[in-house]
Amino acid sequence: MIGQRDRPAERVAEHHGAGRGMQRIGYPIGICRTTVARRELVTPRMLRLTLTGDELAGFHSYVADDHVKIVFPHADGTRTDPVPNDQQLLDWPKPLPPTRTYTIRRVDLAAREVDLDFVLHSGGLAGDWAEAAAIGDPAVIAGPPGAKAFAHTHRHYVLAVDVTGLPAVARWLDEADWLEAAGATAQVLVEHDHEDETGYPLQQRAGVEVRWLSRAEGSQLGAQVRALDVPDDTFVFGAGEAEDLKDVRRWVAQRDLPASITGYWKRGVAGLDD
Repeated sequence: MIGQRDRPAERVAEHHGAGRGMQRIGYPIGICRTTVARRELVTPRMLRLTLTGDELAGFHSYVADDHVKIVFPHADGTRTDPVPNDQQLLDWPKPLPPTRTYTIRRVDLAAREVDLDFVLHSGGLAGDWAEAAAIGDPAVIAGPPGAKAFAHTHRHYVLAVDVTGLPAVARWLDEADWLEAAGATAQVLVEHDHEDETGYPLQQRAGVEVRWLSRAEGSQLGAQVRALDVPDDTFVFGAGEAEDLKDVRRWVAQRDLPASITGYWKRGVAGLDD
């Protein structure tokens, strides 16, 4: 259960190795004050910031879909950051500080580094901050709150995302050394708005097919997922625009497949929490 926050690494590993479907596993939730160590333009529309700091020594992240909240100052420049309590949670002050949620692309606890990828678009709080962030600038991150761990025991995996889900997919592929040995396969469907977004680097693995879908004439994600010929023992991971994922959710329900599907954003809504 999400309220049990002890031994998160061991509990995630146990579910990966012997579980079925998706299980929520809580982490001790902390807050880390970091600085920007590196900037990398991964594609013309995706910026990677590497954050570093000694407070990352106690950071917990064991699943590709893990996320943190970037905590921003108020409009007047003052900060009201959350404070850890004795229940391994955070006490958030009132009024709440502005936050935005981002998936962890990479974590290296030995180097005390975390990578976050930002889709660049004007007018977004986090995207504008990331685009302007310089080496040495401060960044405060809260979380992750816990894992949506999905087991490594299924025969097949479908990962259906738009470009906001690419960091999770890329991390999953990076950490999927178990996939071939388990005799499992995967299909990755990525919906994009611009052709240059297809240059986002994804590790190639045996048994994994990656397909890029243009959203120029509307979302194809649901229709393309429905057209897949998959075995009954398939796990589905979905992440992206909330409305575009509705058809994926319906297909999963009709097929009675185990899944973890999250709307990362919604058109016209800032700071969606799904």
